[in-house]
Amino acid sequence: MSDGDELIVPPDVVYITFIRATPLMIWDALTKSEFTKQFFFGRTVESDWKQGSKWRLVMPDGKTDVAGEVLISDPPRKLQVTWVVEWLDDAPKDPAIITYEIEQIGDLSKLTMTQHTDAKIPRKFLEGGRQGWAAILSSLKSLLETGEALVIKMGPPQ
Repeated sequence: MSDGDELIVPPDVVYITFIRATPLMIWDALTKSEFTKQFFFGRTVESDWKQGSKWRLVMPDGKTDVAGEVLISDPPRKLQVTWVVEWLDDAPKDPAIITYEIEQIGDLSKLTMTQHTDAKIPRKFLEGGRQGWAAILSSLKSLLETGEALVIKMGPPQ
C-alpha cells in the first residue's frame, strides 16, 4: 500500500478568501452553471438549491462528477451540501460535508469553505481535496474580480 492509500480520518479542510464581490454574486457563482463551468474545471451544476433537494456536479462529457443533497440553503449567506465523488471507482463512498459561508465585509465578501469528513478515507483524497479546493476557489475569486477564471490543469488524486 502506498502512502496515498493509507486510511485516515482527515482534519477539516478550511479555506477563507476575500473577494471583491457581493454575497449574491458569490452565491450565484456557486449555484449557477454559467459560472461553475468557467471556474470549476468545466463542470455544470444541477439543483433547485432548496434544503433536502438533490444536487450534482456534471463533467463536460455529461458524467456525474459529484452528487449529494442540499442540507442548508440560506441564500446568499450559507450553502451546505453532502459531497460524494462518483466518477472515481476508488473514491470514498461516505459523504463529505461541504459548507460555504458568505459574509459581507465592507465592499468585500468573505467566503469560507469547509470540508468535513467523519469517515476514514485514503490520504490521497485529502491531499487531492486540498489542492483542488485551492485551485477552484482561486479561480472563482479571479472570475468574479476580473471576469476571467484561472486555467489550472489537475488530474485525479494520486
